[in-house]
Amino acid sequence: MHPSAESLPPVEVHPPRHVLGTPLECTSSANFTARAQHLSHKVQTVAVDLTNTQIVTLRRHDPKFREITGRMDFFVPDSSPLIWCLRWQGAKEAERAYGPAFMRHCVLHSPAPFKHYFLGGSEQCIQQLVRTFRELNPAVQIVGARSGYFKLTQESEILAEINRLSPDFIWVGLGTPKQQDWIHRNKEMIPRGLVFAVGFAFDVNAGMKPDAPPWMQRLGLTWLYRMCSEPRRLVPRYLKWNSLFVWYLIWDGMRGRVWARPDAAPPTTT
Repeated sequence: MHPSAESLPPVEVHPPRHVLGTPLECTSSANFTARAQHLSHKVQTVAVDLTNTQIVTLRRHDPKFREITGRMDFFVPDSSPLIWCLRWQGAKEAERAYGPAFMRHCVLHSPAPFKHYFLGGSEQCIQQLVRTFRELNPAVQIVGARSGYFKLTQESEILAEINRLSPDFIWVGLGTPKQQDWIHRNKEMIPRGLVFAVGFAFDVNAGMKPDAPPWMQRLGLTWLYRMCSEPRRLVPRYLKWNSLFVWYLIWDGMRGRVWARPDAAPPTTT
C-alpha cells in the first residue's frame, strides 16, 4: 500500500516556460521526485521526458518527432543551456534535473512501497543497474527489469509484464528517439504509473560508461565530455543539434518567438 498523499513531501508547482516551443518544467530533481510520488497515486499513466537541447531542437525541427513526443506530459530540463534559457525568462527556481542524477535520486528516495521497472540497456547493464540500486538502498523495490534489445514481436509480452506488476515508476532507457517512440506507441496500453524517458542514465548508474566530472557538469560541459569519450558516435550528433539549437534561438529570437507557446502545446498533468 502506498503512503498516503498527506504523508509525502510537499510539492512546489511552477508553470512551465517555453523554449523553442517546448514547455519545460521549472523544477529540481528533489521537487520533481516528490511530484512524481504524488502523481503515482493517480489511476492514469503519466509520461516524463528528461529533456536536453537535442530533444528541444528536434521538436522544433522535425514535425514527426514533435508528434511522437506529443504524448509527453512533462518535459523536465536535463541540460544546463536549457536552465540558462529558463533563468533568462526569470525562472529562478529552475534547476537542472540531469538524467542520470535524477534517476538515481528518484529511485533511491522512492523505496518500498513504491515499485520500479527498468527497460533498456544491454543484459549486462540492466543486471548491474538492478544490483547497484539494491546495494545503495536495500529498501528499493525493483519488480522487473528487461534489456532494451528486444524484438518488436516481444513488445506485447513486455507490456503484459508491466501491467501485471503494476509499477509506479517505469524507467525507459532506449536512447532518443527510440524511447520517445516506445512511449508514444505504448502509453495508452499502460493503465497507471509514471513512464520516464531517461536515455544515458542506465549506462551511467550501472557504471558501464563514465560520467562527466562535477566541475564540467556545473559549467554546462557534459556534452563536451561525452563527445570526447565517444567521438565517432557523438561528434556528428552534437555538432548538428547544438548548432541548430543556437541557430533556432537566434532565428526565433529575431521574430520574438523564442519563448513563445506553440499553437498546440502537449498535454499537461497537475
